[in-house]
Amino acid sequence: MPAIWIIGDSTVEDNQPPFRGWGWALPEFVKDGVTVKNHALSGRSSRSFWEEGLFQPVAEGMEKGDMLLIQFGHNDEKDDERHTDPDTTFPEWLMRYVNAAREKGALPVLLTPVSRRFFVGDGNMLYTHGEYPRAIRQLAAKENIPLCDLKQDSRKLYLELGEEKTAELFVRLAPGEHPDFPDGHDDKTHFNAYGAKEIAKLVVNELKQVPACAAFLKA
Repeated sequence: MPAIWIIGDSTVEDNQPPFRGWGWALPEFVKDGVTVKNHALSGRSSRSFWEEGLFQPVAEGMEKGDMLLIQFGHNDEKDDERHTDPDTTFPEWLMRYVNAAREKGALPVLLTPVSRRFFVGDGNMLYTHGEYPRAIRQLAAKENIPLCDLKQDSRKLYLELGEEKTAELFVRLAPGEHPDFPDGHDDKTHFNAYGAKEIAKLVVNELKQVPACAAFLKA
């Protein structure tokens, strides 16, 4: 049976409770026998994931008929050694993963980074991730790569839910509730289990629009 491989950052990885990435929730939506292998890791960019050797076991393990989900951008925008430029190095790094999948006969899929929760007055939201989502969309169109526009989909979901309901998707801790956050925590990037499942639903809905991807999923 085929496998779905996932690479990305903390919004994707399995994490430890109360934090969960959408990759943790994805197995609930795949067909019996399909394996989800989530290699996403917190703090990684398209560049650092490769340079640290984290992609090596994925490259070695992928087989013909598998699918590779690729979501980066959150940390590519950081001004440190993880940084990539959306017009040059970012698409170049992404293409390394795409080409590696294609060489194995696996199907690469690009995902724009899931939106952060930054509401402003009158129920509006700030746009997050700058030019990175645009760069992914352009690369997908240019190289004929299936695309899940998770940035657009998550932003739409948040605006439909409103500020308070959207906050229920994310990790929010009262003072004293968790030993690692004695003063409490109001996260605007990372999901709880409920949020991870809701974001995974967005990914699944996008994948179902591509017949080759839909073959991995429950009807």
